[in-house]
Amino acid sequence: MLLIRGSFRVNGGTKPDGDTIPFIPDDVADWRLVPGCTGVLPKADGRASVRLEGIDALETHYTNGSYGPERRQPRKFAHEAADALLTWLRFTSIERHDDETVTTVPDKVPGYILTSGTDMFGRCVALVGRGVPPAYSGYRIDVDKERLERTANHHLLKSGLAYPTFYDGLSADLREVLRAAAVEAKEATPPKGLWAKDVTVEGAEIDGISSITDDTGVVILPKLFRRLKDYFDAAPENRSLMGFRAFLAGAGDKFRILPDGEEVMGLHRVVEISQDQVLRMTHPSEDLLFVNG
Repeated sequence: MLLIRGSFRVNGGTKPDGDTIPFIPDDVADWRLVPGCTGVLPKADGRASVRLEGIDALETHYTNGSYGPERRQPRKFAHEAADALLTWLRFTSIERHDDETVTTVPDKVPGYILTSGTDMFGRCVALVGRGVPPAYSGYRIDVDKERLERTANHHLLKSGLAYPTFYDGLSADLREVLRAAAVEAKEATPPKGLWAKDVTVEGAEIDGISSITDDTGVVILPKLFRRLKDYFDAAPENRSLMGFRAFLAGAGDKFRILPDGEEVMGLHRVVEISQDQVLRMTHPSEDLLFVNG
């Protein structure tokens, strides 16, 4: 993976959540080293958002960019994940505002990222480290189990504050380390973090958009939340799930069921809906491998 040294800085109107954090390389030209079909386009101060590899935290502010208002998942675990990330990076004071922007002390903290490239949106997808990096910036290094366990990605999964969500750019051995951390948190007594409330596989009644956005709403895999949000916002008066599986079929999510399933398209293949609008996924997120492109 490519190592880039720099600092994390969220002051100035950004809205960091539990799986996305602004990062500024010490040498802004290092962004040009990040591979991908869509390159990283930093702001004037060199800052660009980094998407944490292998995890998906509850949404604090989601919009699809085409229609519908900004929505969020229940705030408790969404904010806990966001604050846990900032605290782990060694920000000592975190003030969250009503619009989800954040003010921190200190203004920035040193750290580094380890990346294999950008996603389809031009975001750098990376493992996030704090403090002094293990090698020089701009070089590619091997990432093993020990090094992965020193990242924020691993920390958030081990704390039960994010869902494991894997794409094919992450190697199988590193996926397994992250998967084990998430399963350990899920199977703890009592379950850690969001796993105490998660109903993604167990199932829950979904009766309109408020079922997934209110603070008393259900806690589900963020990818499933995003699809539900887009479905309901496409027809705001609709409360029925009757057309949701067809909507998923058209959404184009490509994935495999691990360990050796064939590549298929459409989350309708792993979503069940009963006549009384109880929705569930037939496989937990750690059993799915999403395919880019």
